[in-house]
Amino acid sequence: MPKNKGKGGKNRKRGKNEADDEKRELVFKEDGQEYAQVLRMLGNGRCEAMCIDGTKRLCHIRGKMHKKVWIAAGDIVLVGLREYQDDKADVILKYMPDEARLLKAYGELPENTRLNEGIAGGLDEEDDGAGDEYIEFEDEDIDKI
Repeated sequence: MPKNKGKGGKNRKRGKNEADDEKRELVFKEDGQEYAQVLRMLGNGRCEAMCIDGTKRLCHIRGKMHKKVWIAAGDIVLVGLREYQDDKADVILKYMPDEARLLKAYGELPENTRLNEGIAGGLDEEDDGAGDEYIEFEDEDIDKI
């Protein structure tokens, strides 16, 4: 049986995540681009995103990001708008959580945008207190049980 002389293989491809440690420059939107928050992943390299301008768009994840940058519901992304299709867009860049906080601090994202949730648009403001109800027992009540 011949020896493996090449540099290929699954394990070599698996350890290619060196870009996570270094800081990258914050990219702002230009004309023809918009910030969006991913509502849900659809599969096949597509997602549904709510753009900051209030339009819900079907977004296509570009090939350079496909299987390299993982996008989940609630992530802030930069999308390129299509001139010929207003209801579709292309995902250009995914912002890391600290970059999304900086965008919100600079006023690029509106104040009502939720950054730290896994699912965008989960609870409304009036429903926030519903999950915080609990019963408080005193020491005497515990002894009776």
